[in-house]
Amino acid sequence: MLTIQPDRLDLQPGDRVLDLGCGRGRHVYALYWGETPVHVVGADLSESEVHATANGFFELPPPPESPDRSASLTAADAAKLPFTDGSFDAVICSEVLEHVPDPQAALAEIVRVTRPGGQVALSVPRWWPEKICWSLSPEYSQTPGGHVRIFRERQLRDAAERTGLAIDARHWAHALHSPYWWLQCALWRNRDSSRRVALYRRFLEWDLLKRPLLTRVLEALLNPVMGKSLVLYFTRPAA
Repeated sequence: MLTIQPDRLDLQPGDRVLDLGCGRGRHVYALYWGETPVHVVGADLSESEVHATANGFFELPPPPESPDRSASLTAADAAKLPFTDGSFDAVICSEVLEHVPDPQAALAEIVRVTRPGGQVALSVPRWWPEKICWSLSPEYSQTPGGHVRIFRERQLRDAAERTGLAIDARHWAHALHSPYWWLQCALWRNRDSSRRVALYRRFLEWDLLKRPLLTRVLEALLNPVMGKSLVLYFTRPAA
């Protein structure tokens, strides 16, 4: 399930791409197995998530061989990245900034490691669906490692532009996931045993595997209205 769309990044063979806050590797895998061969680096603060992503490579068939294709993983703090200036042609940071103590510091590091003329893609939970989650369950935002802030679109865009990035495009994603999280928050203390939560989870898993036309069209229509994630694309100006 991708939130950021790699084909919007105009990647070229051999480009270096950083997935910052890679989690369990969904964007790392998409980039590594993508049609355009790139050198992808996945970085996450959690060493257990990095190990889980590494193990996932052995569960999938190898991609077509190419000298322009590779993948590597590392544990890293978003506010202190272990990469030199301008190391990457593109950086993606999906569903991370709502977790970090200092998002402006993380954005400054993202820009630092992006080459002039390179691209940056950011995604965070959309403000109003996320606000409903916080309203339905005080515990939702207090979960260890959970969300510590809610971004409005203008707030995230201003924060990125203060680091020198220039906005290119935006879209929303995962509209069908918004009701799932509202249901979880409404039943927070019993969510693990709730039949309704389990049924909705199975529906989302079925949709992810089968991707039927009906739900694809439905989500495309609903994303501008109730998409769970906001996605913004930027360029670091060459000058």
